[in-house]
Amino acid sequence: MDTLKSIAVLIDADNTQLSKIESVLHELSAYGRIIAKKAYGNWKKPTLKNWETEVKRLAIRAEQQFDYTSGKNTTDIAITIDAMDMLHTKMYDCFVLVSSDSDFTPLAIRLRESGVHIIGVGEKKTLEAFRNACDEFIFLEFLGNTETVSETAITTQVEHTDNTPVTPNINEIHYLLQIASFKYQDDDGYTNVSSAGSYIKRAKPDFDSRTYGYSKLPELIEAFPERYETRRYSGKGTVTIIAYKCLSTT
Repeated sequence: MDTLKSIAVLIDADNTQLSKIESVLHELSAYGRIIAKKAYGNWKKPTLKNWETEVKRLAIRAEQQFDYTSGKNTTDIAITIDAMDMLHTKMYDCFVLVSSDSDFTPLAIRLRESGVHIIGVGEKKTLEAFRNACDEFIFLEFLGNTETVSETAITTQVEHTDNTPVTPNINEIHYLLQIASFKYQDDDGYTNVSSAGSYIKRAKPDFDSRTYGYSKLPELIEAFPERYETRRYSGKGTVTIIAYKCLSTT
């Protein structure tokens, strides 16, 4: 899979599970660099009251869309208009529509006709027409929940009340290494550590192996022989390539 350079992620908050958003971004980061992250909805609605914390934490731009007419979903129109405006800038080579609403089928078809790569993300209930209008469709059911990944993995370094630093939980890094392995492994099941490291930095920009007590990512991986098998082989010149294979997904 060729790496995409400029990905735009458009999230329909009315038709997406909040608990899956971080996992969605982790999954998409394996495709390339996410340039724009936008979530659309009427944030005055009680059903969207829990979105604020995650939108801020994940640096997603919240686009307010009032319900001008009762019973009409104006969020769909707002996403469509924004997507076409963004398309005409020619800044993006991939658009991701995060929604289980098949009303986005015409938008997906139009964007794809323009030559950009289209990825849909939604639940299995999403109608086949929308799924087939995309180049790829990712089912939310196959992605981990924010509750099972992020809440057990402190994503930034925090402090106790006595200002003593707390080392972040490493579970999130194991989770990202598993995703990288699934996406980038060779025919023998090994993944180049360099490729995995680039992916982790896209998915988690503040990642630094030293935060977890290891000087480099290979050292971190080799510290868990029950999880990973490593292999070293010669590259060009004096370069040594390090690869790993996941032994455990727990």
